[in-house]
Amino acid sequence: IWSLLKIYVLMLCTISTVYNTFLLIFCVVWCCVQMEEIVFETKDAVDWSYRSEGVVNLVLAYTGSSPTFLGKVMRIKKIRNTRNENGDRSGSCLTTQEKLIWGEIKDLVSCQNKEIVDYLFVKHVMKPLLGHKYVTPGICLPVEKEFLESVKKIVTSQRHSWRANTLSVDTNRSFALLMDDLTIYSHGQVEDHKPCLTVEIKPKCGFLSSSSFIAEENVIKKSISRFEMYQVLKLRENQISQISKYDPLDLFSGSKDRIHKAIKALYSTPQNSLQVFLNGSLVFGGFRGGICKTTSKLELAFEHKLKDFFKTEDDCGLRANAFIELVAETVYASGALDQLLEVQKLDKYNIEGAIHAYYDLVDQPCKACQELESSKLSNQFGSMHSLPQDEKVNILKDFLISSTAIDCSVMISFRPIETGLSRSSSHGNIQLESTKQEFEYKIHFIDLDMRPLKRMEAYHESDKKITKTYLEMLKKKKGDQPRRF
Repeated sequence: IWSLLKIYVLMLCTISTVYNTFLLIFCVVWCCVQMEEIVFETKDAVDWSYRSEGVVNLVLAYTGSSPTFLGKVMRIKKIRNTRNENGDRSGSCLTTQEKLIWGEIKDLVSCQNKEIVDYLFVKHVMKPLLGHKYVTPGICLPVEKEFLESVKKIVTSQRHSWRANTLSVDTNRSFALLMDDLTIYSHGQVEDHKPCLTVEIKPKCGFLSSSSFIAEENVIKKSISRFEMYQVLKLRENQISQISKYDPLDLFSGSKDRIHKAIKALYSTPQNSLQVFLNGSLVFGGFRGGICKTTSKLELAFEHKLKDFFKTEDDCGLRANAFIELVAETVYASGALDQLLEVQKLDKYNIEGAIHAYYDLVDQPCKACQELESSKLSNQFGSMHSLPQDEKVNILKDFLISSTAIDCSVMISFRPIETGLSRSSSHGNIQLESTKQEFEYKIHFIDLDMRPLKRMEAYHESDKKITKTYLEMLKKKKGDQPRRF
């Protein structure tokens, strides 16, 4: 494919515009056809190595020599606790109710495979909402069971020790998702004189709900971010050792000072919200098991990694400060999070309202109403239950899309621009005052999978637990205060 592309490029330079267009279209279509014919077999497993993982997916980086896959990563599904998940090789992928919600997207409704459903969801739903320049769905490619079994053996030896007893590769899958490796800037290879620094942030929910369906006793949700409240529960359950200083409301504020405050807080207490890659290698942080606090030792190691990226003196802290400044200035100048915030705000009812629409759509008695005292069954819940079905469908659609946007990650890649060299018009540029350097950057949103409708009850239970725990903390804190006489 690579060799033929080079030939076509030469031809494009020597013949008329009409033929140029024809050959370009032919070239793109031909490459896509060739890609679709690729099936990963057992022998291909050695060319992929462990990069990272989340709750649902494993990410592998390509380490072979084929030009087709240089600069690519592969995302593979992990085994799930619920073996009845709609991701098997046969059977319908969406429930009857989900088909109502996504009925306008025919390819999605008729799809029989979970991996392809996620791909189609990103392509047809999230990409138009978030912007084509920020979202790349990737390509779904078939994989043999033997390939996945070989990958599982490789991954087992390369995973972090604390992952030893967690879920691994689901060898019963039939597809994997091939995507661009966003931790390197140029396709295929990293240029030695142009290092690439990539920041991955899990921004979380950037707005406070004003929904009238939020119960009076939960009104705290209208003034405190979900992230801040969730930190209290995580601390109580020993998931973290200290409360994060980060607040998503700062990151999404549109204020340069507050954005800088947010990035500084992420750097100070990364937890599982921040990680940094240099030329494709993780150099700071690490999701799900990431560091709770950046110590002086960790900062010194990070500063050393950045010595060829930022032109500063060796004084401790200068490169870290330059890093924080660069990320904050880029978030502010790009405005990319503004679009993400708009998609998050599609949820206008909060889970306390949307859950009522859910029980009606799945034709079950409303457990949310059953939990309320009769005195608190206000007319607003009755009005929700009396809405036409199409309105309930839209409420749930917006809630699920918002949930995807809240749980996604944003990746920002940087590359220095040397003095006198031309700048790319397809990417943004940022001037860093502290180091007198200019950088080219690009931004992408990832982890945009569809949220299953059946997760609504889990969302509701989690919301109740988070809010209850935070209110108990406030009550205890108030009770611990000394009395005034």
